[in-house]
Formats: sequence, C-alpha cells, structure tokens
Amino acid sequence: MDDTAPYLILFAIVLGVNLMPAFGPPTWSIIVLYGINTSLPLFMIVLTGAAAAAIGRYLLAIAFRLLGGHVPQRTRHNLAAARAVFERNRRGGILALALFALSPVPSAQLFEAAGLTGVRLLGFTLAFFAGRLVSYTVYGLSAQTIRHSSLGEVLAAGLTSPLGIAVQLAMIAALIALTRIDWQKYLNGHASRQD
Repeated sequence: MDDTAPYLILFAIVLGVNLMPAFGPPTWSIIVLYGINTSLPLFMIVLTGAAAAAIGRYLLAIAFRLLGGHVPQRTRHNLAAARAVFERNRRGGILALALFALSPVPSAQLFEAAGLTGVRLLGFTLAFFAGRLVSYTVYGLSAQTIRHSSLGEVLAAGLTSPLGIAVQLAMIAALIALTRIDWQKYLNGHASRQD
C-alpha cells in the first residue's frame, strides 16, 4: 500500500463528514479511532484531519451561500443586516469565533449561518483550522492512552446519544432563528445609540 493512502483515506472520510449539514459523526471521534487503530504519527493524523475538516466546512458554507440566493427577499435583507451586525462588532465576533474554534460544539450550523449571512469565510475557516489543531491534538493524545474501542461503538454513540441529537437539533433551531431575527431593527437601534 502507498504511504500516502492512509492519509488520503482519512482526508476523504473527514472531508465527507464535514460536508454533512447535520447529524454527521464528530470529527474528533475519527481522530481518536485513527490514533487508537493505526500507527500513523499523531501530528500527521491531526494535521490531515484539521485540514480536511476546515476544507469541508468551508465548502459547506459556500453551498449555503449559494442556497442563500434562493431564500425570500425579506430573509436575504435580514441576513445582510446580520452580517453587518457581526462585522460591526469585531471584538465580540473574534472572541465568539475563538471560543467556537476551540470548543467541541458541532460546527456545521455555524458554517451554514456564516454562508447564509455572507460573512467573510477565510478568517472564519482559518480560526476553525487553528482551533481544531489544538482540540484534535488533545483528543489524539487521549486516544493513545486508550487502545480498546470499536469504530461502530464510537460512531453509534456520536449519532444516537440523546445529548448529541439534542445539540444537533438545538443548533438547527438556532440556524432557523438566525434567519427570523429582525437584524435590521437591531442594526438601526445600535446605530442610533452611537449618535
């Protein structure tokens, strides 16, 4: 087998999972399984996984940006106002992005929201990549201390646990709520307070 084949397989799996808009297994579980079941260097597993996850989420955001052209005009105006609110409050946005990038919270809906609102994706994706390098390293190091697990058990737990399902549903509801909030009203209120 070619030396690059295991990395290409890992990249393809993680990319595919991160293209899923909801209910995909968490990428960290794939990193853990690779750490447990292969002799690949942890650094390369983490780097490959983080790169594939970032590219997958970036492409997901692009797909939702294209989808945004098919939503009603009122929703498009509202999403443009949401982008303006986010871009106006840079400090809060950067802090929120840093917390999101390092947290194990599902990121699909956040990238979907970024795509719909038209937020600049490069910085968003780079922060995600950097955060995932850190979190996947922690998970990978943990995996090296645990050598007994099965792929099916980990994936099933990620997909069927009540908490995992509840978090996914809450994130989908938050994405829907994002499109329903009157961001223009908030933007106008914020502007009048600054005058």
